[in-house]
Amino acid sequence: MGIFSFAKDIGDKIFNRDDDKHDAKSETHADANTPAKENEPSAQSVANILLRRIQQQNLNISNLKVKYNGSTDTAEISGNAKTQADREKAIIAIGNVQHVAKVIDNISIEEAAPESTMYTVKSGDSLSKIAQEVYGSANDYMKIFEANKPMLSDPDKIYPGQVLRIPKA
Repeated sequence: MGIFSFAKDIGDKIFNRDDDKHDAKSETHADANTPAKENEPSAQSVANILLRRIQQQNLNISNLKVKYNGSTDTAEISGNAKTQADREKAIIAIGNVQHVAKVIDNISIEEAAPESTMYTVKSGDSLSKIAQEVYGSANDYMKIFEANKPMLSDPDKIYPGQVLRIPKA
């Protein structure tokens, strides 16, 4: 359990959100008479999209719930994960989404295991370069790829700012 930070301007664009309208809305937030912007999704609709994104990962998490706060770009997840890997995959599945700056994790785990390291991809990184740094062998890049499936569909498709799980050696 904890709080994880992500680059909110980087990540998968899974919901339509107009940045200019979002900025204008947050500037006038104190005025209760200001109508909501038409293209701005509700916090509940964003939470539902994030919930579906986790569900698409086929993780073993029961009682999964997602909340979203649009004014702070924070997602909060809770539930009961079978494994530490399921918990971590849920965190990065919604953290690697544009407009999610923070994930508050309230997921409990049935089978305790060491936590993975969270690694933020830098420009010029590849999975083999990261594996060389972390494990001492570029050939271990498949450990990282497998640990991040199904979020990653190809070992060559990572981007700067993306957060990856790096399992213990």
